[in-house]
Amino acid sequence: MAHIDAGKTTTTERILFYTGITHRIGEVHEGTATMDWMEQEQERGITITSAATTCTWKNTRINIIDTPGHVDFTAEVERSLRVLDGAVACFDAVAGVQPQSETVWRQATKYKVPRICFINKMDKAGADAVYATSTIVDRLGARAVPINIQIGAEAKFAGVVDLVTMKAILWHDETMGAEYSVEEIPAELMDTATEARHFLIEAVAEHDDELMGLYLEGQEPTVEQLKAGIRKATIAMKIFPVLCGSSFKNKGVQTLLDAVVEYLPSPLDIPPIVGSNPDNMEEKIVRKTDDSEPFAALGFKIMTDPFVGQLIFIRVYSGTLKTGDSVLNPRTGKTERIGRLLKMHANKREEITEILAGDICAAVGLKNLVTGDTISTDKAPVVLESIDFPAPVIELAVEPKTKADQEKMGMALAKLAQEDPTFRVHTDPDSGQTIIAGMGELHLEIIVDRMMREYKVEANVGKPQVAYRETIRANAEAEGKYIRQTGGSGNYGHAKIRVSPNEPGKGYEFSNDIKGGVIPKEYIKPIDQGIQDAMTRGVLAGYEMVDIKVSLYDGSYHDVDSNEMAFKIAGSMAFKEAARKAKPVLLEPVMDVEVTVPEEYMGTIIGDLNSRRGRIEGMEMVGGTQAIKATVPLSTMFGYATHMRSSTQGRANYSMQFKQYEEAPKSVSEEIIAKVQGKEAKV
Repeated sequence: MAHIDAGKTTTTERILFYTGITHRIGEVHEGTATMDWMEQEQERGITITSAATTCTWKNTRINIIDTPGHVDFTAEVERSLRVLDGAVACFDAVAGVQPQSETVWRQATKYKVPRICFINKMDKAGADAVYATSTIVDRLGARAVPINIQIGAEAKFAGVVDLVTMKAILWHDETMGAEYSVEEIPAELMDTATEARHFLIEAVAEHDDELMGLYLEGQEPTVEQLKAGIRKATIAMKIFPVLCGSSFKNKGVQTLLDAVVEYLPSPLDIPPIVGSNPDNMEEKIVRKTDDSEPFAALGFKIMTDPFVGQLIFIRVYSGTLKTGDSVLNPRTGKTERIGRLLKMHANKREEITEILAGDICAAVGLKNLVTGDTISTDKAPVVLESIDFPAPVIELAVEPKTKADQEKMGMALAKLAQEDPTFRVHTDPDSGQTIIAGMGELHLEIIVDRMMREYKVEANVGKPQVAYRETIRANAEAEGKYIRQTGGSGNYGHAKIRVSPNEPGKGYEFSNDIKGGVIPKEYIKPIDQGIQDAMTRGVLAGYEMVDIKVSLYDGSYHDVDSNEMAFKIAGSMAFKEAARKAKPVLLEPVMDVEVTVPEEYMGTIIGDLNSRRGRIEGMEMVGGTQAIKATVPLSTMFGYATHMRSSTQGRANYSMQFKQYEEAPKSVSEEIIAKVQGKEAKV
C-alpha cells in the first residue's frame, strides 16, 4: 500500500521473481507486470484493481495483495486491509510520505494492521532514507525504527547494513539481484550503524522487559532475542520497522521478504476475530484461527471472469472449506454450494480442493454474495464486521447508442457495480437518464472504458457532475394529511413531525415520540419509510438530503380507512413541508488538495487555487519544492490537472481526496437551483 508511483507493483513483481513464481521480471512501464493484468492498467502504467497472489519464502506461505495508489480506487485498499494481517507500506526515498500515503496509513490504523515500511527508489537522484524516515515520524506520527541502513545512495546505492546481525549485504548487479553477498560493515559506516543499532535496541526494549533488563545492564541482546523483540513490538503496533532498497534495480527485496516472514504476524499471532450472532446482533461470538473451529469467512472482492463466471475472493478466519460444501450467508439467510475453489495468481488460477483457516482464495458458485458479506456453516452461523466504503462524490450520465446496447449496458453496469462497492448506478427520475457515480474522474473513466471493452457496449458519456447534497439549518414542525375518499374504503393517514439539524456526517435519525397510541405501532415504520423516500429528493434542487433528525410526535388514524400506504404518503408530505420551513441549504463536496510545485510557480498556483474558491491550509518545503495544502470545492476542480501543468510548464503535480460536505455559498447554490429549475440565476 502506498501513494501513486511509490513502487508497489514493481516490488511485488520482484517478490514473485525471487520466490520462483515467475521466471522473468515483469515491468510496469513495459506493460508486462503480472499483477497489472487489465488492459487499462498496462496502457496507463497504474494499478486499478487489487490483485491477489501467493508465494513461498523460507517455508512460509505469503498471500500478497498489490493495491492501487490512486485515491479514486481507495475501496480496493480498504477491502484488502480489512482481510490482511500485515502490510508493507512503500515510500518514495525522495518524497517520503505523500498525501495518499497518509490516507492508506489511516485506513491500516483503522483495521489495526501491523506494518513494515519500505523506503523504495534508493537509486533516484535526491534519495535519502533518513529524510524519508523522518517524514514517517513527523507526518504519520508513527514510531518508525530503521532495521537496516543504506550503503551509498542514488546511482551509488549498493546495498544495506542489517542492524540486527550487523552485517553488510551487497547485491550483484549482473545476476538481476538474485545473488548477494554478506560482508563485514565498511569502516566508514561503522559509527553510523552502531548508533542506529543502539536506537533500534532502545526502541524495542521499551516494549520488552527481557531486553530492557539487558539494556539497563549494558549487555547486548542476541540476534534471536532482538528479532523476537522486534516481532512482538511490530505486531503490537508499537514500532514500525523501516527497510530501504530499490525494487527497480533489484536491491533490498530479499531483506524485505525476510522482514515480512520474521516480523509481520501470521494468522495465529493476531487476536481471534469477533463476530455477532445473526439472530441477536448484541451477542458476540469469538472465532479462533483454527481448522477445528466452525467455518467462517469474509467475502472481500467480487471479480467477473470471462471463463469461470463470478469469482468471490474470501478470507477464511476459522475452520476449513472443501469444494462441494454448503455455506450460509447470514445476510440473506440462504445456503449456497461452493462449486470450485481457486488459488489466484493475479488473473491466472489454480484449482484446489480445500482451504484452511487464515488463508485467502477465490470461490465459484456463490450467486447472492456482495462485498463485505460473511459466509459461515449453517450449524454455527456468525456475522463478521463488514467493510465500510466511502460514498461517491462525482456523477456522469451515460446513454446507450442503440436499442441493442440498452440491455447490454444495464447488465454491464450491474456487474461492474457488484464488483466495485464505491460505484453506484441509478436512473434520474426527471430525465430518465442512467447516472453513474464514483470516487473521481479517473474512476468513472475506467468504468466507462471497461464497459465499452469488456462488455462491448457503445455509449455516449456526459460531462462529470458534482454530487451535491441538501440539509437543513433550523428546527421546524409540519403535519401531513393524506385523506382520500373513493368508493368503498378510503385512505387516511395523518402525521405530525418535528425536524432538526443533525451533526454533520451523522445521517438520518428517526425517533418515535407518540404517546397513548394515537397512531398504532404498525403505521410508525411506513411513516419512517415515507420520510426516507422524501429525503432522496430534496426541496431545493432535488438532491439527496442528509444529517436530519426527525421526531414523530402526533397524528391520528381511522379505524377503517387507515392503511400503510396512506401513512407512508402522509410521512412524505409532512417531511417536505417541514424541510421547506427549516431553512434548507445546499451542500457541496470539498476536497483536500496538495500541490507540489517549484518555488517560482508558487504565486501562480496559490492565485489559481484562490480563484477556485480554495482555502490555503498550509505550506511546507519538501526537498526543494513547496507542498501547498488547500481545501477546494470539487465543482471548481474539473480539468485542473491540465491547467496546472500548462501554467507551471509541467513541473507541478497534485493529489486530491474527498474531505467533507460544506455549505455552498449563496451565489453558487442559487445558480445550481436555477439550473435545476430551468431558470437562469438573476444577474
